[in-house]
Amino acid sequence: MNAETATPTVQFTQRLSATRRGARLARHLAAHQLDVWGFPYGGDFSDAAALLVSELATNAITHARVPGRDFQLRLALTATTLRIEVSDARADRTPTSGPTTPAPDSETGRGLILVEALATRWGTADRLVGKTVWAELVLP
Repeated sequence: MNAETATPTVQFTQRLSATRRGARLARHLAAHQLDVWGFPYGGDFSDAAALLVSELATNAITHARVPGRDFQLRLALTATTLRIEVSDARADRTPTSGPTTPAPDSETGRGLILVEALATRWGTADRLVGKTVWAELVLP
């Protein structure tokens, strides 16, 4: 059973402004919520999840920002998996199936490489307005 079809035991959802501050807050809120759920700050699992949230939120505000529209962070914990979802308002800006390697001197373009390296699996899902980019981590 995957987290997409499993019923979450607990979940956390928060809308945030599509700004750098909103992306930073998403990371902090995720780390805090994971600590509440028993995954301590600074642990490998918490750090990996926080980095995934940061990359997905940063992509949402950088590549899929619509003025006046927020993005949404959702964490869903099942018995075996943490599913991280970041939803935005731009369905036309969907990530490719796999990350591409940027030029060595490029200052951007490595976010999905990190997502692919850290997540057990990741992907996208359509929404009524926009899209959701999700990543899953198997619980330690």
